[in-house]
Amino acid sequence: MAKRNLLLCFDAFGTLFTPKGSVAQQYAHVARQCGIADFSDQELETHLMAAIRQERKLNPNYGRPTGLGATRWWTNVIHRTFAPLIRENQPLPSALVPALLHRFASDEGYEAQPDLVPALRALRRPQSRHRFDKVVIGVVTNSDDRVPSILSSLGLKVSPLRYGSEEAASPRPGDACDVDFHCMSYDVGHEKPNVQIFHAADSMLARILTAREGKEPTPEQTHSWCKVYVGDEHAKDVVGATNAGWHPILLDTDSQASQVAKLEDCPDQSLAGVFRLHPVVRVPSIRALASWLSRPDCPSTPDS
Repeated sequence: MAKRNLLLCFDAFGTLFTPKGSVAQQYAHVARQCGIADFSDQELETHLMAAIRQERKLNPNYGRPTGLGATRWWTNVIHRTFAPLIRENQPLPSALVPALLHRFASDEGYEAQPDLVPALRALRRPQSRHRFDKVVIGVVTNSDDRVPSILSSLGLKVSPLRYGSEEAASPRPGDACDVDFHCMSYDVGHEKPNVQIFHAADSMLARILTAREGKEPTPEQTHSWCKVYVGDEHAKDVVGATNAGWHPILLDTDSQASQVAKLEDCPDQSLAGVFRLHPVVRVPSIRALASWLSRPDCPSTPDS
C-alpha cells in the first residue's frame, strides 16, 4: 500500500537547537555574574565534567528511577561543580542554581537552528499536503524533561503530550501545534540507539490518531505510515532509526559525512523512492529538509 502519511521526528540537542557557546563557558559566565570569580574556565570545565559523571553513577537517567528528578539532579551537579571553586564553608550564592536551571531550560542557553519555526510550520501549510495526507511531528531525544520548555521559548507551539505522561490532555481534533509530542529518554527509560525509544514514538502516534479520529488505529494502519527520523549523530540517530525500521536523515551542517547521499541530489523522487536507493540521506539544515518535503513537484508515494 502506498504510504500517504508521514511521521517525522527529530532529535533535539544538536538538531533542533544548539548551546550558545559551550555549557562550561555559560556556567562560568553565570557564576561570575553571581560573584564567584576566582577560577579559570578550564578549572570549571574539569569540575563540571567530573560532577556530571559522579551524578550519573549515583543517579542514572537524571534521577528518574530513584525519584530524585532532573531538577534536583542538576542542582547536585551545580553544587559539586562549584564546591571546589569557593572558599571552605562559603555557601553558594543563592541566585546561582536558579539562574543556571532557568538558563538551560530556555532560549537563554540555546539557539534554534536557522529558520526552525517557519521551516516546521511550512509542513503544516495546505499547499505542502500534496506530499502527504497527514503529517505528525514529534521529538525523540536522549534528554531530561527540559526539551519542551526550551522549544517553547524558541517560539514553537508545543503540545503537552509526553510519553508516559497520562495527565496531559489528549489532543483534540483541530489542535494546531508545531510539535505534536515528545519522547525523551528521561520518560522512556531507554536511550538511542535502543529501539525502545522509537517504539515509544510509535505508541504516541497511535494515541494521537485515536484522539483525532475517534478510534484506535490497527497495527497495520500505524505501520503504513512513512516514519522518518532526523538527527545529527550517526551512532545514535542513524543506527537507532534504522534498527527500528525508520528512515534516517542525517543533519550534516558541516558537510562531514561526504559518503552519505545528499537529499537535494534526489530532487525528482518521492521520499519512499529516495530510501529505496539510499539507506540514509543527509541535509544541511532543517530549512532545506522542509523545503524539499514541501515542494509541489514531487510525489509522495512510491511508483508501485
